[in-house]
Amino acid sequence: MLDDLSNRLASRLSELRKARGWSLDQLAEHSGISRATLSRMEKGDVSPTAESLGRLCAAYGLPMSRLLMMVEDSFDPKVPFDRQAEWRDPETGFTRRSVSPPSVGLTGEVLECHLPRGTDITYETPPKPGQEHHLIVLDGMLTLTVDNTAHVLSGGDCLRYHLSGPTRFETGATRGARYVLVLI
Repeated sequence: MLDDLSNRLASRLSELRKARGWSLDQLAEHSGISRATLSRMEKGDVSPTAESLGRLCAAYGLPMSRLLMMVEDSFDPKVPFDRQAEWRDPETGFTRRSVSPPSVGLTGEVLECHLPRGTDITYETPPKPGQEHHLIVLDGMLTLTVDNTAHVLSGGDCLRYHLSGPTRFETGATRGARYVLVLI
């Protein structure tokens, strides 16, 4: 049984597809995710992985944070820790906490992420091409490949880039990474 956030996400995914007038087969073609998997996601039978959410966001042309914002409750200027929505990838254990979520009139957002050791997540297409990213590693080690260039980052390192192509997040076998991602 999925939690309330996951159920709202399932409903929103179905709404997005229907608003485009796409069938499950058409969305499968745009996203590279099988029709069966898409159907199970929309019914709330399974929670999407980080990779599949990235593919869906690319198909819809919106950042993952915007998709998640669509299913979260409304935002006040102050976001207490206990109200910062956290999403967990059931396949990899990757967690993504929306520290400062996007809001009407504000374009930036801050995410805190944890990628367990031995994890490899690839996003083939950027959800919002050209978006400015600042990734700051708080703890651990992370190899982030942007535009076919691998960047090895450790605690305190910051990588600034405009997202324009595929990205790959990798952690080694012995150490994961905790990082802050600022999207502008």
